[in-house]
Amino acid sequence: MLVLEKNAMTEEIEQLVEKYGRSRSSLLPILQDIQRKHKYIPDFAQQEVARLLDIHPVEVYSVITFYSFLSTTPKGKYIVKLCQTIACDMQGKESVAKAIERELGIKFGQTTKDNKFTLEYANCVGMCDQGPAMIINERVYTKLTPEKAVQILSELK
Repeated sequence: MLVLEKNAMTEEIEQLVEKYGRSRSSLLPILQDIQRKHKYIPDFAQQEVARLLDIHPVEVYSVITFYSFLSTTPKGKYIVKLCQTIACDMQGKESVAKAIERELGIKFGQTTKDNKFTLEYANCVGMCDQGPAMIINERVYTKLTPEKAVQILSELK
């Protein structure tokens, strides 16, 4: 990471600490804002958050690795999370998953080479009565068919 980028990252985190405070309870909202902007939480950001909140860096890392919505590796612009519950399985999730993989040319757990899409499974998106369901960034899509899923992705391309 370049010195200029590090300075910008430090300034950004200082603003987040000013916004949320220096208490341990500020850690998660600060990490969420970093994740939202950068699509992951770089090592340098983890160190800076720990320094500014006066906590050990391993605490920051453990929070990031505990929550599935936080990541230490870069994600795509669009993070596609397909529900993998039994309810969605029974409503045709597998054929939707295969259509998504074909459309994007990647498997679940991967990111496209252009960093536009990341595919992940979610343990539950809370839409069991409307499955199969997926979330792309913060938008929920329900009652998916393979065709509907491909159409949604095509609109984002």
